[in-house]
Amino acid sequence: MSAALELEGLRIAFDGTAVVDGVSLTVAPGECVAIVGESGAGKSLTARALLGLTPGDAEVTVGTLVIDGTDAAAFGEREWRRLRGARIGLVSQDALVSLDPLRRIGAEIAEPLRLHGIVHGRAALAARVRELLTRVWMPDGERRARQYPHELSGGLRQRALIASAIAADPAVLVADEPTTALDATVQARILGLLREIADTGTAVLFISHDFAAVRRLADRVLVMRHGEVVESGPVAEVLERPQHEYTRQLIAATMHEPRVSSAVASSPVLTVVEASKSFGDVPAVVDASFSVAEGRTLGIVGESGSGKTTLARMIVGVEQPDAGALRWIGDRRVQLVHQNPLGAFDPRWTVGRSLREALEAGGVPRAQRAARVAALLAEVDLDPALAGRRPAALSGGQRQRAAIARALAADPEVLVLDEPVSALDPSVRERILRLLARLQQERGLTMILVSHDLDVVGAVADEILVMQEGRIVEQGATGVVFAAPQHPFTRELLDASGAVSP
Repeated sequence: MSAALELEGLRIAFDGTAVVDGVSLTVAPGECVAIVGESGAGKSLTARALLGLTPGDAEVTVGTLVIDGTDAAAFGEREWRRLRGARIGLVSQDALVSLDPLRRIGAEIAEPLRLHGIVHGRAALAARVRELLTRVWMPDGERRARQYPHELSGGLRQRALIASAIAADPAVLVADEPTTALDATVQARILGLLREIADTGTAVLFISHDFAAVRRLADRVLVMRHGEVVESGPVAEVLERPQHEYTRQLIAATMHEPRVSSAVASSPVLTVVEASKSFGDVPAVVDASFSVAEGRTLGIVGESGSGKTTLARMIVGVEQPDAGALRWIGDRRVQLVHQNPLGAFDPRWTVGRSLREALEAGGVPRAQRAARVAALLAEVDLDPALAGRRPAALSGGQRQRAAIARALAADPEVLVLDEPVSALDPSVRERILRLLARLQQERGLTMILVSHDLDVVGAVADEILVMQEGRIVEQGATGVVFAAPQHPFTRELLDASGAVSP
């Protein structure tokens, strides 16, 4: 069987510097091939080169590029427009950006059918859109077709984007990080859908930094680093017997054993009794009761909309419960580390100025602040020279470390972290988790970690709360919950995430 996609010798350079160098791959009909690697590896540029979507200033050379029997190596934009959508489709990471915010979902899905003259007439288009929404398991498809992207959840938007990408029945589907920002159960459904699409004969190229997702979906995998393929082969072979050290690091960073905590009990620093919070008529947290032990880490997990962030905001005092109580044992200094440090910092200020402001609020004398800023940055493994940079000039991992440093400026006893590593590459995420473990040990911190990623929570949390639709449906020691989940939703989360049981 001939390959649906054949690529040899792809090179992409900017100002003479290669960022993708010598990449070759094939994908057969019905096969899913994954490209895995971290930010900057060149995987997304490779994917976009397959659709003629590289930036205008990129210098692109390729030996062979054949898509569904068509030689596209020398294509210009006019030829690419005829090929895109019809022979090769793209599913991007951010569906909210990729979907036109001013166009209804049904019109978005119908567009490639109109552009390529595949379906004619309003009634026929509407029928085909309904078929596609059914194929991607879109609930209540007729109503969703009339809605705008902002009215859908992340998972439903991603389904709509997949429906649009497969509308013209392309031979090749390129999925570029399509599940990165999704909850575990939603991610599992999207991966299952992509596998179904491959099984019906479509060649699927899956771009990811997550080996757990690759394990669930792909037949073969290419590992990219610094623009080059450093390892490739069948997924089972690469995951079980990785040959390259970088591959071993990526695998280790996405698969953790659940944490086994000390049996020594410690006294609680916080007791929460039947705390509830609603926004209008919508309950966000319902009758939450639990305690947080001193010097330990409590993980709060659940899908988007489960109430975990609202609960975290009540813990730090940003929101007040409508009913119930949160009781701190003694005076406790509590600090929050936001999910998005770029949004949490003032973009006009240098990191040093933001840290100095935090130190001033904590009562540190002016004469001591410069030295304390340097010490805080060093404590989170950042070069003190970075104090002179603005947040936008830092990498994602550096910004997250700076956010942790700012939280530490107030010398807290309790650190609440809301999705602190969700947007980071595996190895960067691993370094942040190790940093948090070290800080907890050195400072005696009590930590509350909010996340939708069970692998992360399992790696660092002593106890775990599982939330669903505002309620705590299960809680207990992490190892016990992972080994013998009692609630069906907990089992669904663990199955969807592929979390490892001890």
